[in-house]
Amino acid sequence: MLRICCLAIVVGCSTGGTTKHDDNAATPMPPSDPMPKPAAPAAPPAKVTVGNATVEVEIVATEAKIERGMMYRQHLPPDAGMLFLMDKEFDWSFWMRNCLIPLDLLFITKGMTVAGIVANAKPGIDDLLKVGVPSLYVLEVNGGWSAGHHVASGAPVKFENVPAR
Repeated sequence: MLRICCLAIVVGCSTGGTTKHDDNAATPMPPSDPMPKPAAPAAPPAKVTVGNATVEVEIVATEAKIERGMMYRQHLPPDAGMLFLMDKEFDWSFWMRNCLIPLDLLFITKGMTVAGIVANAKPGIDDLLKVGVPSLYVLEVNGGWSAGHHVASGAPVKFENVPAR
């Protein structure tokens, strides 16, 4: 047991680097100044443009995050939203359980147009909200955003910095 511990100590100490002098005494080398690593550049924000209006979005793609959505949030900045990346094109339904702010839900097709909109969904309701048309993405924005930006079904949609699914 003693040999193993000593071996570990010797191996552990040898990684610090030593310099031999003429008198064969080992002297630790002074620590070198490591080059500071450059900070990783911040990823550009994800954005969705619907018609002529653009919002910066939080991307939601996992089942747990999709289920939570905007629950318990008390505020959403005027030009912000949440983009749900669904795993297949389907006639999705959402509810407003535990949501505290009114939202517009824009259902977006695989062909990148607005399939339909649920406008001004009331906070806290358990009714299933859907548009009756398959979609691959759902964009949640503040209630009234769609009307305020003259966005309607059929509007073109463009993603910027949104990861491919």
